[in-house]
Amino acid sequence: MHTPQDHIYQEAQLAPMTVAEINGMTSRARALPPSGDQTHVLVPDGEDPWVISQGGSFYYCTVDRLKRRILVSRFDALQAMKDAELVQVWPGPDGATTEYLEIWSPELQYLDGKWYIYFALYNGQNGAERMYVLEAATPDAQGKYVLRKKLDIPTDRWAIDGSVLAMENGEKYFIWSGWEGHTNTSQNLYIARLSDPCTVASDRVCLSRPEYDWEKRGYPHVNEGPQALVRNGRVFIIYSASGSWTDDYCLGQLTYLGGDPLDPAAWRKEPQPVFAKTDTIFGPGHASFVRSGDRDYIVYHAARSSGAGWARQIRAKPFTWRPDGSPDFGRPE
Repeated sequence: MHTPQDHIYQEAQLAPMTVAEINGMTSRARALPPSGDQTHVLVPDGEDPWVISQGGSFYYCTVDRLKRRILVSRFDALQAMKDAELVQVWPGPDGATTEYLEIWSPELQYLDGKWYIYFALYNGQNGAERMYVLEAATPDAQGKYVLRKKLDIPTDRWAIDGSVLAMENGEKYFIWSGWEGHTNTSQNLYIARLSDPCTVASDRVCLSRPEYDWEKRGYPHVNEGPQALVRNGRVFIIYSASGSWTDDYCLGQLTYLGGDPLDPAAWRKEPQPVFAKTDTIFGPGHASFVRSGDRDYIVYHAARSSGAGWARQIRAKPFTWRPDGSPDFGRPE
C-alpha cells in the first residue's frame, strides 16, 4: 500500500503553524509508533478514505504517493483493503487531461448505472483549486475513465472535497467545501442542484460556516469533507471541522428537516461534534460510510498520534442508529 506524500506544493497560510512546520511534524510522527488500539486500522498510512460498496464488492478510491494518479482497488471484506491491488484509472493512456500538480480527495460514485469520480485539482496557485469529474467508459470501476469537465458553478470560487447527495426521490445535489470570496479565511459547506452527474444546474447555497468553538481549532476555520448519509428517509451530511493538521479535527452533522434542500432553513446543524478525539485517537475526520453484512461502518482517518500533523491512519468501526433515525457513531476506536 502506498504512503501519501506530504503537502509539498501548498502555499496556504495556516495557523498556528506553517505548512513546512506541519510537514516536519508529519515526518517525525511517521518515524514513531502510533498511539491507540491498532485493531481497527485498515491502512497504516493513508488519508481522506473513500470506500463504497456496490454489487457485492468494496471499492477504495485514493491517490498515489505524489498525488498525481487516481487509484482504485476492489476487495470483498474491509479487512482486506490494505492488501488489495490499487489500479491506476486516471490519467489513462489516452484521453484529455489538464495541467495540475496534485489531485485531492477523489471519490468514486455509482450513479444512474455508471461510475463517476469527483476530485479537486491543485496547480500550485493557492485559490485556483476547482472540482472535476471523470465518467467511466466501461462498467468496470477499475477500467477506463474519460475526463468530462470542470464542474462549472455560476459563483466560481475555490472548491474541494466534492461529493454527491442522491435523494431517495432521484434528485441529486453536489456538496463541497469552498471559500465565500477569493481569500482563505473560512472553508464553508455549499450545495447546488445537479441536472445529471456531470452538470451543475443551480448556483451554490451555503449550508454551513464554522461557528462553534469546536469548528474553529486552527486557522483558517474549516468545514470540509461533506458526505451524505441517507437511510430510511432520513438525510444527513457528515462533515469535517477544524484544521486537518490539528488534534481537534472532528466530525459535525447537518440534519435534513424537509423541504427544498437548497434552502439553508431545511438543515439543522448539531451544536456538538458527533465524532471527536479521545485520549489515544486524535483528529478523526473525513469519513465515508459502507454496509458490511448487517452492520454499518464509518471509515475515517485519524492522526497517528497527538501532534502528528498529516501523518494519518485509515480506521473503521461499526456504528448504530438512534430511535429517531439519526446515526450514533460512538467514540473513535
